Amino acid sequence: MEKRTALLAGSTGLVGGELLRQLLADDAYLEVHTVARRASGLSHNRLIEHIVDFERLSECELPRIDDAFCALGSTIKKAGSQDAFYKVDFTYVVNLAVYARECGARQFLGVSSLGASPASRNFYLRVKGEMEEAVKKQGPETVQFFRPSIILGERQEKRPGEKLARLLMPIIRPLLVGGLQKYRGIQAATIAEAMIASARNPGKGHITYESDAIALLASLISTSR
Repeated sequence: MEKRTALLAGSTGLVGGELLRQLLADDAYLEVHTVARRASGLSHNRLIEHIVDFERLSECELPRIDDAFCALGSTIKKAGSQDAFYKVDFTYVVNLAVYARECGARQFLGVSSLGASPASRNFYLRVKGEMEEAVKKQGPETVQFFRPSIILGERQEKRPGEKLARLLMPIIRPLLVGGLQKYRGIQAATIAEAMIASARNPGKGHITYESDAIALLASLISTSR
């Protein structure tokens, strides 16, 4: 794999933080550029942080990008309203994909959600589905979306619903077999590992991985090491 330059948005979140850590540990990437509203607090000779206003993302001066990773995401409660949530999870993500394409990105790898569909009656899942469709139309030629179920890991903010799901997951996990495996919780580090592995060997066009496929991809990479 030739040396690459990565762009990452959402580096201060749960999955984004894991992506940042793993990208910086991967010698395949000469530089890792992050766009965020605040600094990560990390110091690394291959990390270049850009503190940005996502309303004016195109004003950020970036070099030529090879792989764009996106872990932007919020909740309606955290955002404060459906409109604010839509701005983060749709507008900012689509704008990032467009700008990444303009910066020469070969592929866009984004975190979405299990059940995402533009036809969903659930507002959250509908926005995720609409975002995916918009990125496919306006982003780089290759677009890969990762749709996890419950994301496991320690978040900075409190999400009571997810906390309860994490507590129950060890109990119900053995029951999730066959086609139900995609509903199993998955570690943020596993999602990040799968995304980077997929970036190394991208397919063509639009590819979607659900939780079971994400876990399988990560396990295959770990086994081959």
